[in-house]
Amino acid sequence: MILGIDPGLANVGWAVVARDRGETEAKLVDWGCIESKSGERMEKRLCLIYEALEKIIDKFGVKEMAVESLFFARNVKSAMKVSEALGVIKLCGAKKGIEVFDYTPLQIKMTLVGYGQAEKEQVELMVRHFLGLEEKIEVTHGSDAAAAALTHLFTNRDLLG
Repeated sequence: MILGIDPGLANVGWAVVARDRGETEAKLVDWGCIESKSGERMEKRLCLIYEALEKIIDKFGVKEMAVESLFFARNVKSAMKVSEALGVIKLCGAKKGIEVFDYTPLQIKMTLVGYGQAEKEQVELMVRHFLGLEEKIEVTHGSDAAAAALTHLFTNRDLLG
């Protein structure tokens, strides 16, 4: 089981993706979004993210975590807060004994679409294609997390049965 993460502070998208050995399609096991309220103290928000991820890892028997790395061009203040959340996400994975892998938005787009400047909609379409889904994943953060998990699956040949 691979846990894909779309990091954030207010919204942390997550998706659990699996592919059984010998199967041709990956499957979406579950997905969601961990939400924290902007009015809460930072440490409470970070604890909420940590505790929610712990439960997801335990529930699904996650073996590896694929995280979309941050890319911010302008808003340094926002980037710093999301970086704190990313640190907590990686800490949770490490404390649970699972490897955490980072993928840039460019790597994800290149892996799934074959074009580094692909639009969000193109990535989402390919996520649905690779997971055999007819309908959109309702939360875009969940779709972005599934994209990170699929990128990990496709770039690590030993995971491809």
